[in-house]
Amino acid sequence: MTQLRVPPQDIETERALLGSLLINQSAIYEVADIVHIDSFYAGKHRTIYDAMVSLYGRGDPIDVVTVASKLDERKQLQEIGGRAYLSELAGTAASPGSARHYAEVVQSKFVLRSLLDASAKIGELGFQEDREVEQVLDEAQQAIFAVTNTPMLQKFTAIKEELSEAWERLENLQKHTGTMRGVPTGFPALDTMLSGFQKSDLIILAARPSIGKTTLALDIARQSATKHKTPVGFFSLEMSSQQLVDRMLAAQAGVNSWRLRTGKISKDDEFERLQDGMAELSEAPIFIDDKSSNTVLSMRSIARRMKMEKGLGLIVIDYLQLIIPSVQGANVSTVQQVTEISRALKGMARELDVPVLALSQLSRAVEQRGGRPRLSDLRDSGSIEQDADVVMFIHREDMSGNRTEGERTNVAEILIEKHRNGPVGKVDLLFDDQTTTFKSVEKADFGDFTPEAAVESEEAPF
Repeated sequence: MTQLRVPPQDIETERALLGSLLINQSAIYEVADIVHIDSFYAGKHRTIYDAMVSLYGRGDPIDVVTVASKLDERKQLQEIGGRAYLSELAGTAASPGSARHYAEVVQSKFVLRSLLDASAKIGELGFQEDREVEQVLDEAQQAIFAVTNTPMLQKFTAIKEELSEAWERLENLQKHTGTMRGVPTGFPALDTMLSGFQKSDLIILAARPSIGKTTLALDIARQSATKHKTPVGFFSLEMSSQQLVDRMLAAQAGVNSWRLRTGKISKDDEFERLQDGMAELSEAPIFIDDKSSNTVLSMRSIARRMKMEKGLGLIVIDYLQLIIPSVQGANVSTVQQVTEISRALKGMARELDVPVLALSQLSRAVEQRGGRPRLSDLRDSGSIEQDADVVMFIHREDMSGNRTEGERTNVAEILIEKHRNGPVGKVDLLFDDQTTTFKSVEKADFGDFTPEAAVESEEAPF
């Protein structure tokens, strides 16, 4: 005969916690950010704590009289054992000042029960043979991910704590002028404009084909990983991992990318630079997934695992229109599919709390109209503009057919047309077609190039 096992719980600690709240007016402020109603195992304890939270929300005092009155108002007083049980709870608080400790014990038991619930859900999912395997796996991983990220100390966030953290950030930024709040891109002017890529933001980088979307995304991933040790997950739906590695190696070493790919490297100094570049890239936390038939579900699954195993600071997706939508059919338009994808990408950024840089194609309207791209040129859906926190375009006059005589070639304008939490504007970069990389204009080999700029560029040549 199988003996039934009781889920993890500690009724006595639950009673002690509720008793502490009944006799210590300030205790609720210590535990409101730790436990919530579902944290309690006993049903009557959930009912009592719910009444306490209601009183707390209104600013009313919490004691035996007020809690009994609230429960009586809700017709729940008798089901919890009446005023006698509340008085009994008040008498069990051996140490009213230990409310926070009691709350942490109660919450830890809840986390263990949540893990059991997740395992039961996964067991049920295993029998759902009529569903897509990717969707089943995503739900299973989401159940575990939710447990591993259960907040032990952040149900409610006190503004005092947030302000102290904000002050520390401000002090750090003042003392170290080279630091920033977000993930560095490696381009100083772009970092100044955006303060880096912010956590949970969806950043769209859009351009027409062959303008340099993939190149700029690779530069950002490479520089952030090599210079700042940012763990980067790169999902390439268009190019193979070997092609991406060749491009990054050429850019890192500063050698001709075409001669590298065709095996025509012959100079000794180029071989030395390649060896140095390989050594630097080998230490960079860059992880590439080049599966061409990716969905948001599968990418999110891989990204979750990467975050748990390797850490994750930035996700790059090349590119949005190649992602296979989960909703397909004759009655589903491309606009609906792209809408579903862009919202899922924003959801992934928020769930994993990392910036997601997604590349996107522009519609042909920008070619027919001429001039610089604008938000309405985003291909297939206005939802991309709506869901994105930052929208950037790459514009090159020398590639648009509108180049005028005397104009500098290979200059790319990075147009920041949407910035939800900051300014919009323009950043100029130089595209080096020999090494297939972008460079900051102040470090480029034209214009105001000075020996001082060269010294600065030795720290980050590409």
